[in-house]
Amino acid sequence: MKILHFIFMIFLFCSCQQETRKEKAVSIENHKPLVEKKPEANHAKTRQKAEEALKFCQSNKLNTDFCILIDMSLHSGVKRFFVWNFKNDTLSRQYLVGHGCGSQPWSMDGSKDAPEFSNEDGSHLSSLGKYKLEGRGYSEWGINVKYLMHGLEKTNSNALKRFIVFHSWDLMSDEEIFPKGSPEGWGCPTISNNAMKEIDPVIQKSTKPILMWIYR
Repeated sequence: MKILHFIFMIFLFCSCQQETRKEKAVSIENHKPLVEKKPEANHAKTRQKAEEALKFCQSNKLNTDFCILIDMSLHSGVKRFFVWNFKNDTLSRQYLVGHGCGSQPWSMDGSKDAPEFSNEDGSHLSSLGKYKLEGRGYSEWGINVKYLMHGLEKTNSNALKRFIVFHSWDLMSDEEIFPKGSPEGWGCPTISNNAMKEIDPVIQKSTKPILMWIYR
């Protein structure tokens, strides 16, 4: 009887140990941190916007060599600033770009994946819509270059009044930083200093205003 009792106790102990290991495995699985997948640009969407942009540029006497498309539906830690070459019908450059912080802390990334938009002065938010880049001037930010943004729609008609301009910012990165987001300012689309050094000469060479289209 003692032997049988001893064997039963060993069997019970092994069963309990096995169940404990299973419970731990389930617990670890349930508490495993989710790996956030980096969002990718929708190339079909970008191409469609480019086709619409070309027609708009042709109708409004804007540059028909290239335009700037900014897809605000993308996370601010991935490249969503696109320079589209109309001549080759291709994406020629892409950069990170910041948006307005709104009620979130300035220079942080509080709305990196869910930005809000407004045309109201003092909102500190970016405005959606088509802009005409015309007028190069001095900026206190980045490489000291800015372009005036003339809002062409009801959603961005107050851009000049709000001092919304296109400029670079020392805090902006050259490379994607997802899952972190780009630093947020008071509504201006901001790119890195190196990015501005690349695109500024291209814009300067243009004899016509450049279309910048911010959408989501």
